[in-house]
Amino acid sequence: MSKTIRVLIADDHTIVRSGVRMLLEAEPDIAVIGEAVDGAQAIALAKELKPDVVLMDIGMPDVDGLEATSRIKSQWPDINVLVLTMHRSEEYFFEMLKKGASGYLLKGAETSDLIHAVRVVARGEVFLYPTMAQKRVRDYVNLKGGGETAVDPQLSPRENEILQLLAQGYSNKEIADKLVISASTVHTHRTNLMQKLGLSSRHELIQYARRRGLL
Repeated sequence: MSKTIRVLIADDHTIVRSGVRMLLEAEPDIAVIGEAVDGAQAIALAKELKPDVVLMDIGMPDVDGLEATSRIKSQWPDINVLVLTMHRSEEYFFEMLKKGASGYLLKGAETSDLIHAVRVVARGEVFLYPTMAQKRVRDYVNLKGGGETAVDPQLSPRENEILQLLAQGYSNKEIADKLVISASTVHTHRTNLMQKLGLSSRHELIQYARRRGLL
């Protein structure tokens, strides 16, 4: 009989934890042994329960998923971390992998993807959500072929332009004056930028722009 995979869920949203628990516990080889509402509790429960897999959200209060993952992997390297997040941003993707996560899954994934990812990570292997993995491969091919540019192909030319100006510190009004458009149009583009990239603040936009060589 195969070993039961012991999972700890770390997410600050009760409805997410409940839904994920229900999905996982429907599988005969998976058991949810605990739930954490933030990174600090995830660390404490990881120490107490020694799960096989921690299903880790990124955006949690106090101690976030990045810090929690780093501390868990540094203290208990045999515990595998699978990221379950809404963030599509490559900044978070790379940072979580650097912190020691073994997998990255988006919350919009199919149930079958979640179950498969938990099993893969529990075996000590790496799972990357297909759309994220495909983008990484395309970026690598472009880089090797000398074709990488600072612009992001998922953004429109105008959005790339506004991203660069925002990263350089210009206000919405200053950008509007430069591009001869209204400040409300700039605001709309900025909102769209954040939604497309899975970012939530100007600071995150700047970090993303830096990674793409726009600064």
